[in-house]
Amino acid sequence: MMFLNWHEFWLPIKLSLQVALLSSVVVITIGTGVAWWMSRRTFKGKTALETAFMLPLVLPPTVVGFLLLIMLGRRSWFGEVIEWLFNAPIIFSWWAAVVASIVVSFPLVYQTMKVGFASVDRDLEDAGRSIGATEWEVFRFITLPLAFRSLSTAYILGFARGLGEFGATLMIAGNIPGRTQTIPTAIYVAVDSGNTAMAWAWTIAIIIISFMLLMLTGRKSA
Repeated sequence: MMFLNWHEFWLPIKLSLQVALLSSVVVITIGTGVAWWMSRRTFKGKTALETAFMLPLVLPPTVVGFLLLIMLGRRSWFGEVIEWLFNAPIIFSWWAAVVASIVVSFPLVYQTMKVGFASVDRDLEDAGRSIGATEWEVFRFITLPLAFRSLSTAYILGFARGLGEFGATLMIAGNIPGRTQTIPTAIYVAVDSGNTAMAWAWTIAIIIISFMLLMLTGRKSA
């Protein structure tokens, strides 16, 4: 077995946790807001829009990565705006890995929160409105607490999905050691280069982290 370089071992783990933490905070905020709005609205084209929301869950990660590469690349207007604002492109940066994680984890968060909001008793919300509560107050003090179990589950699932993202991340963030190399991309390179020891070390690490996250989800659902 090859000698483990512990500095090299920890870098992808640290970056993966940073990416997953930031992306999970963003996606739980966006996913919760969108799921609440969609669960309380009926309009033409709603089914088509919800289908579009779920596409990243079933599309190959490379397809998602390719579309993000086109949308965020230096030749796109959005990529040009980002480069103008921050004096650097978003592609092949760790921010690109965050974007990829947000996109691929959004369907899980959205669907979980949609189910959670559907389980909330509408009569309780109406009772809050009847005593003068605003829609924000109803959401904050009635709807969200009643859907808190779904909220916590959605966050954990979003975090875990972002942690394990590979295909889209490799497409738009690359695999730069110390800058954009996450655990999944590090494992891929380690296997490809024959460094079985490092591949096993990272594999065991992500299995342990993922197992603990799923255990939390199971406890929240119990």
